[in-house]
Amino acid sequence: MKAIKANISRGLPIGAKVDVVDNSGARIIQVISIRGQKTRTRKLASAGIADLVTAAVIAGKPDMRHKLVQAVIVRQKKEYTRPDGRKVKFEDNAAIVLKDPKLGLPKGTMIKGPIAKEVATRWSQVAKLANIVL
Repeated sequence: MKAIKANISRGLPIGAKVDVVDNSGARIIQVISIRGQKTRTRKLASAGIADLVTAAVIAGKPDMRHKLVQAVIVRQKKEYTRPDGRKVKFEDNAAIVLKDPKLGLPKGTMIKGPIAKEVATRWSQVAKLANIVL
């Protein structure tokens, strides 16, 4: 996991439901915790683009449901700013389930829709599966 230069505004607090856009078997996940995020007491931690989250599978194939998974946020509705001054936002909130979070290996073999450029720089294995990088 590499550092990224963009100033990501975090738009997905704990408890947010996020669509899964790979073919891992999960359809909707709920964010439980965010890796490396520290907050003030009684303030919910939030995830942004390219963050690693722990999530519970809410909907999907029967063998995947009610399991805890590691996932990477690849799209968010909340607008964020890139270093060159451009503002970027997507139509939906989306994530990809990981098989091995240390190596960044995705569980699925294909990704539906575009992913953010920040995800491609931080998670190179995920970028190999993406059709479109914005």
